[in-house]
Parts: sequence; C-alpha cells; structure tokens
Amino acid sequence: MTETRGRVRHRRRRTALTVGAPLALAAAGALAYGGAFGLFGRSGQQSASAATAAAWTNDVADGFASVDALGQNGTYGGRGGKTVTVRTLADLEKYATAAEPYVIVVAGTIPMNPVGKEIRVASDKTIVGSGTSGHIVGGGFFLGPGVHNVIIRNLTIRDAYQGVWNDKDHDYDAVQMDGAHHVWIDHNDLRHMADGLIDVRKDSTYVTVSWNRLSNNNKTFGIGWTTNVVTDITIHHNWLRETEQRNPSTDNAARAHLYNNYLEDTPGTDITTAYGNYSRGKTRMVLENSYFQGVRNPVIRDSTAVLVQRGNVFSGTSGRNESGGGTAFDPRSSYAYTLDKADAVPGLLRAGAGPRPSIGTATTAAAPAAAAAVKTLTVAKSGAQFTSVQKAVDAVPANNTSRVVISVAPGTYRETVKVPANKPHVTIQGSGGSRKDTAIVYGNASGTPKPDGSGTYGTGGSATVAVEADDFQARNLTITNDFDEARNQHLDGHQAVALRTAADKVLLDGLIVNGDQDTLLLDTAAKDRLGRVYVTNSYITGNVDFVFGRATAVIDKSVLTLKKRWNGTSAGYIAAPSTPANRRGFLINRSTVNGDVSARSFHLGRPWYAGGDATLHPQVTVRDTTLSDAIKTAPWTDMSGFSWKGARFAEYLNTGPGAGPAGTDRPHLTPAQAADQEVADWLAGWTPTAS
Repeated sequence: MTETRGRVRHRRRRTALTVGAPLALAAAGALAYGGAFGLFGRSGQQSASAATAAAWTNDVADGFASVDALGQNGTYGGRGGKTVTVRTLADLEKYATAAEPYVIVVAGTIPMNPVGKEIRVASDKTIVGSGTSGHIVGGGFFLGPGVHNVIIRNLTIRDAYQGVWNDKDHDYDAVQMDGAHHVWIDHNDLRHMADGLIDVRKDSTYVTVSWNRLSNNNKTFGIGWTTNVVTDITIHHNWLRETEQRNPSTDNAARAHLYNNYLEDTPGTDITTAYGNYSRGKTRMVLENSYFQGVRNPVIRDSTAVLVQRGNVFSGTSGRNESGGGTAFDPRSSYAYTLDKADAVPGLLRAGAGPRPSIGTATTAAAPAAAAAVKTLTVAKSGAQFTSVQKAVDAVPANNTSRVVISVAPGTYRETVKVPANKPHVTIQGSGGSRKDTAIVYGNASGTPKPDGSGTYGTGGSATVAVEADDFQARNLTITNDFDEARNQHLDGHQAVALRTAADKVLLDGLIVNGDQDTLLLDTAAKDRLGRVYVTNSYITGNVDFVFGRATAVIDKSVLTLKKRWNGTSAGYIAAPSTPANRRGFLINRSTVNGDVSARSFHLGRPWYAGGDATLHPQVTVRDTTLSDAIKTAPWTDMSGFSWKGARFAEYLNTGPGAGPAGTDRPHLTPAQAADQEVADWLAGWTPTAS
C-alpha cells in the first residue's frame, strides 16, 4: 500500500476479492487434516489409490514436534515413502519395523499376539487408521532410543487390561517412547490398557500429543523416568475421561506446554481421579485454557517445579490447584499456536477428539476415481520434470478440469511465478519436511523498471507469485519478496508484493509469506467478481499495509509478524482493506500478532479507498487473537483523506498486552454482532479442503 495520497495512482486497476471460512469443528477438522482419500488394497500391498493419499499424508505436526532440531526438520512421518494397507499383525509389524519410510494404513482390527506385544516402530513412519476402522487390540507400539519422525494417528488402541487395576506386573502400554524424538500422536482413542496409555520416557523429546481420547485407565499419561531435563512436549486438545492418575504426570521436562485439554471425572462411576496435571521434579510447565470438570486435585506441582497457569476453567473440582515457582517459558518462542476459549473446550473435544472418518479413508465410492484424476508435476533443481516452478505451471493444460499438483523439491527458486486465469485447480506445494525448505523468491517493487523499458512493474506486477486462477492452493512453502528498500531509495514506489491472489476459492495453508511493504495482496479478478481466500497455519511478515486488497479473506490460526522499516524505525499498519460495499473484507481470527518492534508503534489497519473510490466500505474484524504490545491503544487510523470511522473496523475478545477495552477509538463487537462474524459467514458456503 502507498503511504501517501499522492501515490494512490499505482493501485487504480486493482479489484476486489471475497473469502469465507469453515464451520467450527467439522470444517476445522477438514482443514487441519485434509480431504478424504481412498486407500483400499490387498493387505500388505501398496494401495492402488496410494497416489491419492497425498492430501492427508502431507499433514505435519504442530507444537514441539514441529520444531527443527536434532537433525530432524519437524515431524512428517512416512511421507514420501510407499503407502501400504494392512489388516494383519504380520504385515503391520513388517512395515512398521522396516528401515525405509512407509505410510501404513490400518484397515481393520488387529489383535496383538501375545497379549501385551509392543511393535518396535522404526523411524520415518506414519501409522494411521483407515477412518474409524483401525483398531489395535491387546498391545501397542514401542519407540526406542533414537527413533524419530513417527506419526501415530487415527487409531483405536485398547484392551490390554489384565484384571488388576493398579497393575505392577504388566507393562502393556498403548504407546511407549524411550529416547525417541519428533513424534506426533494425534486423533487416537486410547483406553483400558494394563499400564500407561502414553509413556514418554528416558529423554524422549519434541513430542506433540493432540486431539486424542484417553479413557478408562489407571496410569494414563506419564512423562519422565529420567534425571535429565531435556523433554520438550506439547499436549493440546485431548479429552481425558475416567482416568485415575498421571493426567499427565510430568517429571523433569524442560518445557511442557499443555493447552485446551479437557479433564472429566463423572460422578457415580467406579473411577475417581486422584489428580490432574502434575508438574514434578524440575519441570517447567505452561498450562493454558484447559477445562477441569469434577476432578480432585486438578493441578499440582512439586516445590522444585515451575507451573504457570492462565485462562483455565475449574468446574466442580476440589483439593489442590497450584501454580508458581517462576516464569517457565514462552511457547511462542518455539512455535505458533492458537488458543480456543476454555469454556468451549468440552464441546470441541466431545465432537472432535479421537479417530476421524476423514483421515485415511474415502467418504464416497467416487472418491478414488476422482482422486485418480489428480496429476502431479515435479520441480527440482535436477532430476525432476521441470527445473522451475513457472515451467511446471506453463505445462498445465489451459482450461484444465481436474486437480494438478506441482510438487516442488526443497531449494530456493529465484523466479517469478504466474498462474493465469485459464489454469484453475492448481496446487503448488513444497515436498520438504518444513515450509522453510522450499522457497520462491524475487525482488521486484512497484517502482522497479521493466527490462524492456516499458515502464515500471506497479504494485500488482511486483508480485513474486501471482495467482489469477480459481480453486488454487499453496502449501508448505515460503514465498518472499526480498526487494531491498535501503539500496533503492532512488526508486519511486517501494510496494513489493510477495503473493498476489485475484481469484475465487483460494486456500493458502502452511505458508511463510515474507515482505516489507504490501506483502500479501488479496484481490479479485474484477470489482464485481467474488473471490474468497482462506489463509491458515501460516506466517505473514511486513510493516506497511502488508495485508491489503478487496478480497473477502480469512486469516485463521496464523501469525502476523511485525517488522521494522528499512531505516530501523518501528511504525506501520497491518491491514489496508479496499472492500466493496455489501461485501465482507478481512477477518483475522484465532491468530497472533507479534514482532521485534517498539511498543505502541503499529496500527491494526487503515481504510484503503482505492483510486479515491468513495463507494467502497473497507472492513477488518480482528477477533480471538493475541496482540503484542506493539499495537497502539487507538489501533485504527485514517488514510489518504478518508476517516477510519467511515469503515467497518472492530475487535472481539482479543487478548495480550496489545488488547484494550472498547471505546470511541476502539470499537468492539457485541456478542450478537460477533455471532454474525464467524469464519463460516466469510466463506459463504465454501469449505476449503486440501487436495
């Protein structure tokens, strides 16, 4: 965005974009875990539709399991290896213990023989249930020293119980780790075992446990069994019900981040909770926005441990509820995350924890045929079909009717990329273990002269990646405009777009979008055209109007990072919408605003009346978002002679040092107004699904 009215001329040809978002849980699950794809084949054989597994097999862990460390770039399991479907113990063990990577789909009930058997899983494995049909009965999995990059997902692991409630003789766990790292345990149903449901032992680290149901057990979830203080673990969105102890017990963990968990003890049952979350030894624990219902001693800590509580809800609890010992740590220094409201947690987890039908299975008989139509083009510096991303885009047939996935190998691709309007249904995705591994970079700015002497690029033309085709998706990438303002002060026009969209039904998932001024342009093909954009699980950096345009767009569960200007000063604006009247503009939802800038130096936004068009009605809603102290106490400001008070700017239930009470200079939505400003209201009937 331009900073002065005199430079608005660079934007006169821009047009509007419209975006919306999914309904609470079901759609959120679809976004987090991708679409449904068939994986049916003979037991122990690669599925005939294995190629269609790309959507959900591309899911990667969040929390500490996503952190690059110990030579491992996050946790992605067997992605890149063969996908096999298993229905027998012999086949499950064969592939789980193999040296090479595998995605192993459990498509039925597999009894362990002998009872209590724990399969010794090797590195680089995804073990996932096919919908809700994958059951492991009478045993579980063991991850030994050095085992890494393992995903255990969407399974029911149950019934190794040997008839003794406080069993000292049988170490029959659902999942046990001894010295493993980078493990993601997600969306499982774990219950009724002879010992622990989950044991994270002996210096295991970089572990995330999410969206599981843990029930009907004595010693539920133990962490520690070591004098070393090295374990980093994230535990979020788990439902612990009718479990007596270790809920979890966390001993000598370097960093334990627990949030949005639901601990429930139902009156009148045979099982009574002895204690809930326990910080032991030298553990440093951060416990946020969890819900404790009927639990005795819901939160306890040793005198040597650190336990920081914030935002938790306690209903009908009794006994010890403790915190203190120090400041613990800031989880956001390691990874981004978004907190759900604590009072919403029971409903979220009752509906969403445990195995999901959409993971590892098809929803309809037509799904395999549809997925089989997906064509994949590969890009790499060598050894692939194409050596540049643009060459792969050029190879997509005009007016194609089915999905084309452009899989880009790790590396830095210094080029501009344009997906023209006549090439819909294109996905560009990085194939590396992290969104940092694959980068598309260029450095044009609005005032950069074109090589042919025909003038300058203008703001829209400066984009490193430009998307003009509907039903576009980008995932697991970094997109950067690295224009150097300090060295180009002589140029008139420092707007430098990293990513421009001008299309409908655009899904941007797991991206880093880097720039300074005008980083992310969310627009439409024409002012009267609809253009919905959904941005999730992404990082967006910039300093001046770095999210702008006429789109109806949702930025959900993402991090907006504020940067200093080229001269080292702190001042800027996040959003600059140019929304047409009677359309929705930008919704920043369940996200985080932070950055290494001065306190009270950034505005949330200002209204952009592109070309002086007074018929526009710019809109930004920022809700359920954590704001750093960089945000001004009066967070909105005027632009180019237009008052922000004529725009639709509002906040709702934001938190953090940058949040503030409602006032003349800080409009807040009422609960009734907020009910009409949810993600689903923005997306207007479109449910984004990775494909």
